[in-house]
Amino acid sequence: MKKYECDACGWVYDPEYGDPDGGIPPGIPFDELGPTWVCPGCGLGKEAFFEIKKGH
Repeated sequence: MKKYECDACGWVYDPEYGDPDGGIPPGIPFDELGPTWVCPGCGLGKEAFFEIKKGH
């Protein structure tokens, strides 16, 4: 599954781990996070994230 990084603070959403503090269990792809989910690092929405390309 794809990982996504917050452009503002660098927090990485890895579906292998989810976001336990935000109530997101492991195995949930980024695309399936609800519209109200925000970055645990800085509080910005999903629009602040970009896909981490493999090898970078």
